[in-house]
Amino acid sequence: MNAKDRLIIALDLPSTEDAQTAINAIGDEGTFYKIGYQLMPIGGLDLAKRLSQEGKKVFLDFKFHDIGATVERGVKSVAKLGGDFLTVHAEPDVLKGAVDGRGDDKRLKILAVTVLTSLNQDSLTKMGIDIALPDLVLKRAEFAAEAGADGVVASAKEAAAIKARFGDALKIVTPGVRPAGSDANDQKRVVTPADAIAAGADHLVVGRPVIAAKDPAASAAAIQDEIARAL
Repeated sequence: MNAKDRLIIALDLPSTEDAQTAINAIGDEGTFYKIGYQLMPIGGLDLAKRLSQEGKKVFLDFKFHDIGATVERGVKSVAKLGGDFLTVHAEPDVLKGAVDGRGDDKRLKILAVTVLTSLNQDSLTKMGIDIALPDLVLKRAEFAAEAGADGVVASAKEAAAIKARFGDALKIVTPGVRPAGSDANDQKRVVTPADAIAAGADHLVVGRPVIAAKDPAASAAAIQDEIARAL
């Protein structure tokens, strides 16, 4: 897997027109794009399908969370888009429903969301979750492995422990990645691209440092170069 395919560019933008403008500006430097909640209800599904048809890889960051049967039906529908990654919450019934819904379509990889990178230990305590954050991440990674999911979404700060426990059995997709000197924005547990790769992350999700850059293509290329040097 090359450095380009390891970089997932998050299209967190207010319209599909803005997203297409960003895609055009990134050009050949972008091979893998994330579509999440912001675009999903306003044309994001059509954009995902079009990107897939154009040969791009697509990360559908929809974080499905419902009873297993409902998730199963939802994933069956999503599989028709031709996406490559789909996120669901890391609960056993949810994961089983997602894996069953994916069926034989091995292109669509099911990723379990462990703990959002916008949360820290204090956030968990306020939510009434009385467990150390790294332990919770590993527990949810265990749920993913037991259900037959393909990977997890986790901070690079927990990636090394996940890799040590599960090896290559689970892909690790890491958000909250910021090149040195970038604003952390709403993320609490951020790392640089090189640090994320060194910790064992397989794919890095980067949004604003690329799409908000004066030269998005150059920004994407610089991150890919950092990834390549860290491999």
